[in-house]
Amino acid sequence: MELINRLQHFTPLDGFAIGFLWLCWALIGWRIEHPAKSRPSTSRLMAQFRRDWMTQMVTREPRIFDASILDTLRQGITFYASACLITLGGGIALLGNTERLLGVAADLTLMPVPAIIWEVKILTVLLIITSAMLKFIWAHRLFGYCAVIMASVPNDVEDAKTLPRARQAAEINITATRAFNRGLRSLYFALAAMTWLLGPEALLIATLVTVFVTWRREFASLSRRILLGELP
Repeated sequence: MELINRLQHFTPLDGFAIGFLWLCWALIGWRIEHPAKSRPSTSRLMAQFRRDWMTQMVTREPRIFDASILDTLRQGITFYASACLITLGGGIALLGNTERLLGVAADLTLMPVPAIIWEVKILTVLLIITSAMLKFIWAHRLFGYCAVIMASVPNDVEDAKTLPRARQAAEINITATRAFNRGLRSLYFALAAMTWLLGPEALLIATLVTVFVTWRREFASLSRRILLGELP
């Protein structure tokens, strides 16, 4: 009963705005990972390049170059995971200091607002960032699996295990990248969710902008045209 009383501080527009954000987050992710065959996303195009990479690795001697690329990918993921962890720590510390939280709220709205409103809004952002961090951690682990499988690919091209192992490495690599991309999209929508501190109207606008930017990068960017062979 107490929880219901606290939620009464939120308006129907607040509920619609946050629901709209979650819906857009899910739909744009699904569309990117399941594009129409006539209009593949950048992520889908890159998946084929990753398969080609593992095929080329089979005949490359030595394979230090491939290991170096994989290590670079893992370092990038480690950076994002660490950044998420630091952000979570800062957010939890802010929630633990109600007076400072109310001070921030007063600066943003210039009017008194119950602490529960700001706590829920910040918790929403932290929840999305937690999702991003877990995806980055899983992507890092999958790239580790990929490294092991790459190391198990025989040097003999004629070996029956060579190409199947290379294909396995490619698919694990693609799966890891999919988790990494999901983590990045989570961060995009976490930034959008932060605008909820300014009100539901700001959240709706930020969500639409995030969807547009994400869609453009995957379906209408210069990098996509280059991947398709349409050089500028």
